[in-house]
Amino acid sequence: MSYFAAVLSRRGSQWKADEISLDGCESVDDIADAVRDVPGDIRLLVVEQDDEYALLARVDDDDQPRVFLSDGHAADVFPLAAVVVDELDEIGDDELADDRDAPPAHDSLPFGDPAVVEDLGLPAGDLLSLCAHPGTLPIDLIAAVCESVGCGEAFDAVRA
Repeated sequence: MSYFAAVLSRRGSQWKADEISLDGCESVDDIADAVRDVPGDIRLLVVEQDDEYALLARVDDDDQPRVFLSDGHAADVFPLAAVVVDELDEIGDDELADDRDAPPAHDSLPFGDPAVVEDLGLPAGDLLSLCAHPGTLPIDLIAAVCESVGCGEAFDAVRA
């Protein structure tokens, strides 16, 4: 099973993208540590695996990572998705997001914090709508998110 993972980081108004490896990450903290190794004021991890799911993780300094998974059922097949879902289950729904648009854990697709990039310009409801749009592949979801938050060119460059 192959995956694509990149950290989109911003310093000032300049976005940069770096492809990273998440091999060996066994917890959300491990994932966050790998992302924190990339310098930037804002860091957004994007992951796509086998055209099955997209993962967005916001890692700001020492704050708790905020994570969104486009398909909660991916945890049944993909170990990286399972790590995220298992840890978010432990945290509990009430702490994931105050947004009333937040989907309940395991009861629906997607899973996690849909407000993960809201402060960058993509409201939680719009992210959920992108996930619900028929025929949207995970990589298309990531591209749309990146375009909406201003890092589309950096994302396109790392995917080329």
